[in-house]
Amino acid sequence: MSDTFAGTLVDLAAAPYRRAGRFAWRFARGKLMYDPIFVALLARGLIPDGSHIVDLGCGQGLLSSWLTAARDSWTRITWPASWPEPPRIASYHGIEWMARDVDRARCAVSTATFTCGDIRTIPFGPANIVTIFDVLHYVDHTSQDGLLERVRAALAPGGLLLLRVGDAAAGWPFHISRWVDFVVTSIRGGRWQRLYCRSQQAWFARLAELGFKVTALPMSQQTPFANVLLVARLDPAASP
Repeated sequence: MSDTFAGTLVDLAAAPYRRAGRFAWRFARGKLMYDPIFVALLARGLIPDGSHIVDLGCGQGLLSSWLTAARDSWTRITWPASWPEPPRIASYHGIEWMARDVDRARCAVSTATFTCGDIRTIPFGPANIVTIFDVLHYVDHTSQDGLLERVRAALAPGGLLLLRVGDAAAGWPFHISRWVDFVVTSIRGGRWQRLYCRSQQAWFARLAELGFKVTALPMSQQTPFANVLLVARLDPAASP
């Protein structure tokens, strides 16, 4: 992927955030440019066509803007030959605890639905894809388990959970991740709190108990972090 292509797609996805203010736009550009998960979702074709997405802890709604920009522009810019066609998104519902981020998302992205609320308790309805990126460590382990059970109930057999977590067994990269998390949370206007982290192995075990078949993708490219993306598909044969 060329730097020119990446920069063009980032500019397109970040541009709507100008309506939400300078901070929202600058944050969007930086996050989209340097967080490897956005490129990975498109390059690997992890989100299928016609997806109904529930994005838990959606922040400013960057995932929605990114996918919309990709779909709208792929015939107008030089798309990487090795990448699949970007998906058409049937619906996107983002849920976020921080009211400021919800306001920024609503201001920037008119094609999605955003709700301010607690992902541990708020109804989010059925979906065929649920995304949770860098969020679960903010709630205690019991709440994590409860939320994952609710996600499982919302997904039809064969549904997909895309879950990015920090691997607590990864040593110094994990500690660096925690420090950066503190900085970013402070910048976004949040409050530091205790984090509840697990090892990659522990996440695998818990998801398997719920009927998911899981693969892990490293998701710290060109960063010093310990992030992994767990691609968890609900076994079509799993009982409710």
